[in-house]
Parts: sequence; structure tokens; C-alpha cells
Amino acid sequence: MIEILGSTELARARETGALVAGILQTLKSRSAVGTNLLEIDRWTEAMIVEAGAQSCYVDYEPSFGRGPFGHYICTGVNDAVLHGLPVDYTLADGDLLSLDLAVSKGGVAADSAISFIVGESKPAESVAMINATERALSAGIAAAGPGARIGDISHAIGSVLSEAGYLINTEFGGHGIGSTMHQDPHVANTGRPGRGYKLRPGLMLALEPWVMADTAELVTDDDGWTLRSATGCRTAHSEHTIAITDNGAEILTLPK
Repeated sequence: MIEILGSTELARARETGALVAGILQTLKSRSAVGTNLLEIDRWTEAMIVEAGAQSCYVDYEPSFGRGPFGHYICTGVNDAVLHGLPVDYTLADGDLLSLDLAVSKGGVAADSAISFIVGESKPAESVAMINATERALSAGIAAAGPGARIGDISHAIGSVLSEAGYLINTEFGGHGIGSTMHQDPHVANTGRPGRGYKLRPGLMLALEPWVMADTAELVTDDDGWTLRSATGCRTAHSEHTIAITDNGAEILTLPK
């Protein structure tokens, strides 16, 4: 299903997007050496409940997962890049942490992800990888506007990632979003310009470039959810929810 939102729904989407962005920034500020991933999950739950919102994850049971997710945020450390199930792990200096959060409020969802390094150690390769996903995200957003096509976004994202030297996995990518978290169209992280669905005002998309340092192959943890790099290399993930407007793309999950 491809959903086109009206002005009332878009106003609600702005509120949800601001909530998601604010929670992620709070979590980033609290995540330090010694923080446990289960603490991050509890903090997330508390902030969602306080805001009168609903988690898109806790009861989520898609075909690619194993049973309901059962947690409020995806937490990926180092080689874990997508759908990271929070576990009893304590963050160490230099860990690369990815947080992916989707929340619904007022009947409209928003989805965003950030990656950052915990503590004082800042490995140069990890910093470069995070920066590459953020640049790719910015390029994808710049390519989005009324009349553009999904392939234009995919091409813009993929060009940045490829030029930075990363292999691109096309199993998972961006997606439509609106009254539910995952909708059509799929937005691959590489593609051909001028192809695919034509963007219209009112369409919301979650764009999410992610990479692994030296592979494009994923493996799944025994938990049935957490996706890791097949080689054990580090990974990074950046995501924003955007709305297509008459004037281009509006970022709904941009931190204040």
C-alpha cells in the first residue's frame, strides 16, 4: 500500500517526528561507557509512554523476524546493523552504537536512526563510516521532491556509499511510512535514476542508508532478529522520515 497523507495527518506526522528525534537525542546523551542496552530500552519505553504515544516495535511481528519484537528500540553494537534486539550488554569505550526508533502518535508513525561512538575512543574508520551514511542520507533527501522518482533517491544514496568504498546490500532499505510503520514503496540504497514510483506531495518516506565496513552480506543472530555483518566488521545506520511537499522534502525527524 502507498499512502498519501492530507494536511491534518502531516501536521500529526510533524509532532511524531519531533518526538522520535527528541527521544533519540536524549538516548544519545545518556548512552555512555557502562550503560546497558536494556537500560536504553527502559528509558525509551518511559519516554514513549510519557508522551502518550505508542511503540511501533513492541508487538511487531513481520515475516523476517521471530515472533513479536518485544522491545521499544533497536540497539545495534559494532557489527550489529539492523533490527538489533536489546540484550544484557554493557557499552564499552569505543563501541559503535546504532539506535533505530519508530513511534506512532495521533495515528501517524515516524522512524529514525542514528549511529555514534560511545566514550572517548573514536576509531577513524568508524567515524568515516558513520559520516558516509549521513552524507548518503542527505543526498537521498536532496533528490526527493514532487515529480522525482524512487530511483532518483536510491541512485543518490548509492552513489555516495559507493564512492566512499562501501558495498551495498539491497535486502533492506527505506520504505513508505504513514498510518503504519512499513509501507510501500521500498527505497533501495542503490538504484537507477528515473525509475520507480513518482513522488507526490503527501507521501512520507523513511530513508535509511546503512553499510558494513567490508562486506554486503548479513547473518542473523539466534534471537531471530539481530542482523550482523557476515565478517564481524563494524556497521553504521542513519535514517530520517521525510514528507514530500510541493517545494521538496521536509525532514520530520530532524533534531532541534
